[in-house]
Amino acid sequence: MGSSRLPGKVLRRVGHRPLLGHVLGRLEQSKQAIEIVVATSTQHQDDAIVAFCETQQVHCFRGSEADVLDRYYQCAQQFRFAHVVRLTADNPFTDIVELDRLIALHRSNGNAFTHSFGTLPLGVGAEIFSLSALEKSWREGLASHHREHVDEYLLEHPDKFKTGILDIPTPKVKPELRLTVDTEDDWRLADSLARQAGHEWLTTERIIALCSPSA
Repeated sequence: MGSSRLPGKVLRRVGHRPLLGHVLGRLEQSKQAIEIVVATSTQHQDDAIVAFCETQQVHCFRGSEADVLDRYYQCAQQFRFAHVVRLTADNPFTDIVELDRLIALHRSNGNAFTHSFGTLPLGVGAEIFSLSALEKSWREGLASHHREHVDEYLLEHPDKFKTGILDIPTPKVKPELRLTVDTEDDWRLADSLARQAGHEWLTTERIIALCSPSA
């Protein structure tokens, strides 16, 4: 809730739902067996996130605001997760079909780190860490940027982690399209797309079509 560029964005309405409601609603469509936990901070302003999670009957974990890597690690420890799928609460259009494929790839290949970044629109992909990879990052990633961004240590040391990258179908390849919500302009686009969708969930292909000049 303490975003400097867009204060309160996590619970700001995007179409008919709060932004976080989009993330949770899409996750509920996953065909994989996953447990959803919202990992927020211990700051007073984030009490509103805890209250929202209670209304949605979703688990909530509270940890450090600045040391996000520690927050993830402590959350994984408390819930005894063997693997952690990371979605950030400013991405309302996560592609759940590709997320399910990502989880399947991670499991079948025995990866430590698997992601779907680089070709999907920005804000649509996701990443997965094994607990051992998360713990290694937590123990060895001591620089400030390692603590703030969770995956920086893994990205900087690919030699230490078995990594997989999901192949994305051509119709969904649009890396220049920005679908994360970090500014007022981002929010206006996301709100417009969500309102056009009504109560339906837009596919990545449909979003790309709506955002193209000929749409």
